[in-house]
Amino acid sequence: MHILLVASAFNSLTQRVHAELRDRGHVVAVELALPGHSLAEAVARHDPQLILAPMLRTAIPREVWSARPCFVVHPGPAGDRGPSSLDRAVQEGAGQWGVTVLQAVEEMDAGDVWATVRCPVPPVSKSDLYRGEIADAALAAVLLAVDRFASGSHTPLTQGAGRARPYLDQSLRRIDWSADSTDTVLRKLRAADSQPGVLDTLLGDEWYLHGGHPEDGLRGAPGALLATRAGAICRATKDGAVWIPELRHRRGPGRPRAFRLPAVTALGDRLPPLPELPAPPACAAQTWTDIRYREAGSVGFLSFSFPGGAMSTTQCRRLLAAYRGACARPTTVLVLGGQRDFFSNGIHLGVIEAAADPAAESWANINAIDDLVEAVLTTTDRLVVSAAGGNAAAGGVMLALAADEVWCRAGSVLNPHYRLMGLYGSEYWTYTLPRRVGAATAGRLMSEALPVTATSAARLGLVDRVVDCGPGDFAAEVGALAARLAALPGTASRIAAKKESLDRQESTEPLAAFRERELARMRRTFDDPRAPYHALRRAFVRKEHPAGTPPHLAAGTGARGAVGPDASGARVTGTDATSVTSRPAGW
Repeated sequence: MHILLVASAFNSLTQRVHAELRDRGHVVAVELALPGHSLAEAVARHDPQLILAPMLRTAIPREVWSARPCFVVHPGPAGDRGPSSLDRAVQEGAGQWGVTVLQAVEEMDAGDVWATVRCPVPPVSKSDLYRGEIADAALAAVLLAVDRFASGSHTPLTQGAGRARPYLDQSLRRIDWSADSTDTVLRKLRAADSQPGVLDTLLGDEWYLHGGHPEDGLRGAPGALLATRAGAICRATKDGAVWIPELRHRRGPGRPRAFRLPAVTALGDRLPPLPELPAPPACAAQTWTDIRYREAGSVGFLSFSFPGGAMSTTQCRRLLAAYRGACARPTTVLVLGGQRDFFSNGIHLGVIEAAADPAAESWANINAIDDLVEAVLTTTDRLVVSAAGGNAAAGGVMLALAADEVWCRAGSVLNPHYRLMGLYGSEYWTYTLPRRVGAATAGRLMSEALPVTATSAARLGLVDRVVDCGPGDFAAEVGALAARLAALPGTASRIAAKKESLDRQESTEPLAAFRERELARMRRTFDDPRAPYHALRRAFVRKEHPAGTPPHLAAGTGARGAVGPDASGARVTGTDATSVTSRPAGW
């Protein structure tokens, strides 16, 4: 079927729907609903059999929905209506929620229901929930709705009287630090963590607060700043405290659009002297840190969670130090990642954009992440497993590929490319990517610049194991799999062979040569103020509208021709590339 995705942005859910539909043989194109562009003209140009809106902030025009079948993905159960559905579910502490695929009509969210799928709401941020349980439910609902439409025999359900609720504005999000409990504060922060943030006054200025995590030890006067850790600030509530990782300055008249930054970086010289608390031991459950290490038998688990998946120079260096510490422990298998949500999206474009010298910070950041990848590539005394519970992109994918095995949750989406940011790329991709999928497929992935599902990644050789489970079950599944890997009789011989394999590679073409060639290309881009990278980075972090739908998305694409690594000598490391660990979905 020829399906046109209409979206306000090519966000994570739109990417997943795009990739999953292509995997199932549909021809899929994307049209971004942008100011000043006629959606009706674009639809006529594409002439699709079905229009599907995975994430749309504006209404589909009558001239479109009255002439063609248009399905809208609403992040709420049947009968729920309004633009802040998911925000309200998180802020009000809903235990169950859902996703509904409905037909577009005049009234928003009031059309006939083609599919609806329920899902749990764990105590996580809205964006984490959206990329996890909500995305799983949305994908299930979309596939069901598409199949029902294709059958030509399904009659959708007419909605009764729904519950339309208005936009959740800042007056309903505002935190009363003297009256709100820690639980209430966390729900408000989590409901606005990515957008729009919670508007608040801090140190005499107005800021949007992004993200929130509980702190069980620190106490102070409600609203007071208590400490910093890893770029975040800790702020007291009436009965506890919360960690706030990121801030965004409120935009003033005539000023450029602000963007989220690590809280300490955003505050800069405004921040009073506060204690910088070290990362807690593994046993400290109710305090926040972005990097943790624990052990279970002969398996070490180094988990990390950075907002938006972006890794700044400082974060890369701290993760490298933690990795080296983990490698000093007597374990057989070391799992890198293994938690829900993002694995990594590579360098931190926001921190780079905010730097006094973005070119210099770009160079520092790419070298810091390269150092981390090098450490993983040259680990020869244990097996390293990258476990991606969520999405990964650009250098984050290449970080994962540095490990001996790559395990992905079935709902993960990978973007193994750089060109949309005007970059050649580094992180040893010219070594690790062709090593896994072959030179031809590596070149195709880079040039197509399209999202890849975990299942397709396994067929291509990018991924060794697909773990079919809900987001909340991934860590436990990975733990059980890692324990089995450590106990396998062949694991010791695999570890013994790693040193010999690395020595052969170094004698043929040293890893440093790959890095040197990559960085030479990157350096030229960073140091050229006219290079597209700088404008693309600025537009990305400031969320500027593109001039139009990117051509590689507007062109309809179908299922990938390749069903495995190409024939250019690629090899797949670790377990069978099509291995799937199946479990019931979390919803």
